[in-house]
Amino acid sequence: MVTFLIILLIIACVALGLFVLIQNPKGGGLATGGGTSNMFGVQRTGDVLEKGSWVLLTAIVVLTLAVTTIAKTSGGSAAVGNSAIQERLDKTPSPSPLGGGLNSTKPAATPAPAKSDSTKK
Repeated sequence: MVTFLIILLIIACVALGLFVLIQNPKGGGLATGGGTSNMFGVQRTGDVLEKGSWVLLTAIVVLTLAVTTIAKTSGGSAAVGNSAIQERLDKTPSPSPLGGGLNSTKPAATPAPAKSDSTKK
């Protein structure tokens, strides 16, 4: 059920993006000014696209709330997945933060510091 709602949510998001991109600009913002006579844009042709945008936006909000509510209330599949992941994490050995035991070879001996030259003028 959650998967179906997520698929519907993705379809609604893509459709809303297309609806917004198809709409004619209304002439607001930086596009106003400069002596344009049609300041309010095309009114009648954009009504269907504008109403469709609002409907899709409402559908996205409702679907998002539905997915969240269903995912929280249905502890069945989500809880099984979380417990299986937790079991695998518990069985996995964790490395030491200092790196002890990971490399059994000894580090190379550090060279002796060079003697300072006292003949400098």
